[in-house]
Amino acid sequence: MVTRRTFLGGMIGATVAPGLVRAASDDRDIEPEFLRDLLRADAIPPMPQRLPKHPRIVNMKEAGLTPGTYGGNVRTIIGGPRDVRYMTVYGYSRLIGYDKHLQFQPDILGGYTSEEDRIFTFHLREGHKWSDGKPFTVDDFRYWWEDIILNKEATPGGGALELRPHGDLPKFEVLDELIVRYTWEKPNPTFLPALAGPLPLVIFGPAHYLKQFHKKYQDDFRLSALMKENRVKKWADLHIKMSRASRPENPDLPTLDPWKVMTKPPADQFIFDRNAFFHRVDENGVQLPYIDRFILNVSSSSIIAAKAGAGESDLQATGIDFNDYTFLKEAEQRFPVKVNLWKQARGSRLALLPNLNCADDVWRNLFRDVRFRRALSMAIDRHEINMVAFYGLGTPSADTVLPDSPLFKQEYADAYIQHDVDQANKLLDDLGLANRDDEDIRLLPDGRRAEITVETPGESTLDTDVLELVRDHFRTIGIALYTRTSQRDIFRNRAMSGSIMMAIWFGIENGVPTADMAPTQLAPTADDQLQWPIWGMYYLSAGQEGKAPDIPEVVDLVDLLNQWGATADFTEREAIWHKMLALYTQQVYSIGLINGALQPILISKKMQNVPERALYGFDPTSFLGIYMPDAFWLKET
Repeated sequence: MVTRRTFLGGMIGATVAPGLVRAASDDRDIEPEFLRDLLRADAIPPMPQRLPKHPRIVNMKEAGLTPGTYGGNVRTIIGGPRDVRYMTVYGYSRLIGYDKHLQFQPDILGGYTSEEDRIFTFHLREGHKWSDGKPFTVDDFRYWWEDIILNKEATPGGGALELRPHGDLPKFEVLDELIVRYTWEKPNPTFLPALAGPLPLVIFGPAHYLKQFHKKYQDDFRLSALMKENRVKKWADLHIKMSRASRPENPDLPTLDPWKVMTKPPADQFIFDRNAFFHRVDENGVQLPYIDRFILNVSSSSIIAAKAGAGESDLQATGIDFNDYTFLKEAEQRFPVKVNLWKQARGSRLALLPNLNCADDVWRNLFRDVRFRRALSMAIDRHEINMVAFYGLGTPSADTVLPDSPLFKQEYADAYIQHDVDQANKLLDDLGLANRDDEDIRLLPDGRRAEITVETPGESTLDTDVLELVRDHFRTIGIALYTRTSQRDIFRNRAMSGSIMMAIWFGIENGVPTADMAPTQLAPTADDQLQWPIWGMYYLSAGQEGKAPDIPEVVDLVDLLNQWGATADFTEREAIWHKMLALYTQQVYSIGLINGALQPILISKKMQNVPERALYGFDPTSFLGIYMPDAFWLKET
């Protein structure tokens, strides 16, 4: 296995055949028809002048794909205007990204080197251009470093945690007109995964465009006018709004993605057109993406499956779930679509998350007792859930890594998942919850009935269907369960305030990690971790907000995470991963139910190069991203 510890390279000369594209395009006309009008109007130059001197060549045949042809529109449905961010995830244009085997490879960069996970040297592609045709250069990195990250008004928090894992920012250098370098005193193994992630760490931006929104480069009068026009009170807010690449809502913002947004919100439909300056080509010199246009139609998230099954989508992965599979499969008889089933990459398709930061003192103390968490887990009949909700196609498991991960151990998957009502009842009796009322519900130490409300954002009926089964399982151990559904933002806010006792959500996001990927999901590191949001906020804010963990095992998880981040030794990282996985599953901080669940992917029958089977998840696969939708194409029949 190639790891970041040993990797030196991914250099330009190893990945491209110099001159191939220029030679191919000189001999024949391979311009996209979509761009003809712009070419005739001299609005854009011919392809050889639009591409970098050494574009990234994607050899389709070597990748098991079919070289395609240009053209066509693809419709997809999103659950709200904010979901235009899926295009950034799907587009998956990264400085360094994962291939389908989850190995790092240079993408926007022509090459890079990593020394001891401390010194990262990035080589840009000569002649690479933004979508507006302006050069992409080292000045775009310098601007973001000097004028954004080091500017306290623009970055009041001091920079992302991935840039200062040990407290200090790196040394940034421009070595020449194509090379930049970031150097830390200690290893920073989170840097490359953060750049390759679904929402990548931002370390560069189109300086030629963004300087007009920066007080250092813009006169006060004009800056005030721009702030008024965009309804913000501070120049820093203006800059954030106009530079937000992760949510592409600004059609004027230059991009390096395969498609660029053409629609400004508010809108019920967002159009993304091909980026004429995109840096990838196939082995025949044909510039990617093959598909000209993506059309994102805004709908209610609750009816996305119905619309997709009614033939209103050509590519649908989000907003549909396994319980929609039968309906979607029937649509194959009525519309020119087909439905593939991919394997979800999460540690658990559904997990119960007892809130260890719950505001209720009695429940908080119970949730913090491992015996209570283990009792709840052992009361659940996962076999029944698998058969009823997943047609027996999932795998009963604790919330842990999947067998697809080199870190998998069966003992992690088996931790406290056996259906043992007697043992669960004994654990609760030993906890001092032996007294029950007339309805056989246990009584809490303060005399209240043991009634748990499990909250869900209600984005899938699968959640509530499964909770109906869990309700019966908990009843056998004298615990009453109720369900409350709320909108996602309200759901998150309630979790942060401690109002949520228990939530049902996905398990750990990345169920297929390698030892080189950060084990942040096994420790409180973010405020959206529903089992410990306040501890997560403490880590996320470097102690400025939230509270520090006060359970020894959780403190150990944080310490182990810090140890992982301090070593450049792969073997040590692997050992730390196993310590954390063992601790996390033995302590049952999230109660996993079923993993390896299947995700429907609906596609047009014309669409080529979409895998029949693949892993599906936000991190690390960026949903469809690592399978390169820019390589999808529409075959006329």
